[in-house]
Amino acid sequence: MGETWNILRTGFHDAHINMALDESLLNWHSQGLILPTLRFYGWKEPSLSVGHFQKVEKTIYFPGLEKHGCQYVRRLTGGSAVLHDHELTYSIVVSEEHPEIPQTIQEAYYVLSQGVLEGYKNLSIEAEYFIPKQKSKRTAVCFERPTFYELVVDGKKISGHAQTRKKGVLLQHGSIPIQMDIDMLFDLFIFPNERMRDMNKRAFRHKAASIEQLTGRTFTYDEVEEAFYHGFQSTLDVQFKSFELTDSQWDEVYQLANKKYKETVPSFI
Repeated sequence: MGETWNILRTGFHDAHINMALDESLLNWHSQGLILPTLRFYGWKEPSLSVGHFQKVEKTIYFPGLEKHGCQYVRRLTGGSAVLHDHELTYSIVVSEEHPEIPQTIQEAYYVLSQGVLEGYKNLSIEAEYFIPKQKSKRTAVCFERPTFYELVVDGKKISGHAQTRKKGVLLQHGSIPIQMDIDMLFDLFIFPNERMRDMNKRAFRHKAASIEQLTGRTFTYDEVEEAFYHGFQSTLDVQFKSFELTDSQWDEVYQLANKKYKETVPSFI
């Protein structure tokens, strides 16, 4: 691409702040106020984000969120529920009209996720893209089943991503687990009985894996962030310029977070 993009490292925030900041970046880029931006971030507390259109009444077990002190937020993007805990999360905002961005969602996933693939290589993890042979049934748990151009190792899903396009801007964000608390994860979903919960939990261990499971060693958040920063730098072919929000921009984020994203337990519970 041979151009300049912003790199924004925002560390750890509450779930509603994280989602409001991603939407604010989309808005600012649509208004021409900021360059295309790659953001890295973490989560202050374990958090369950659900897809924009996901029905939660019959899938999410809200007493489980309370048990584990999990925050809850609905994303701007689609897809299934994701438990964000010990992970690196990235987001990208870039114009839909950018000459290097394909028009189809799947092909855009492929282009923008190459940095994730290289990031794993920087951690000595040889991943590959998943290309399903047939359409698979949607599941409420994001990491139970990979979709087009998500990354797998030996058939196990190791990252997830979601995308939306609004106001002429593409927003893609993705989850890169450093560790996985499978017991917590399966406490957050509704099952007909405990036997089914345990059965699905055992099966899940063969369907997904974290960075530390794959490597057998521990990593700090900063180590993982650096590996994926260099992964995106090498694949996007851009110069990254450090970007920090102004006080007024943070005020805008907080206002959006409190107005739109600071959700309590839904009223039907």
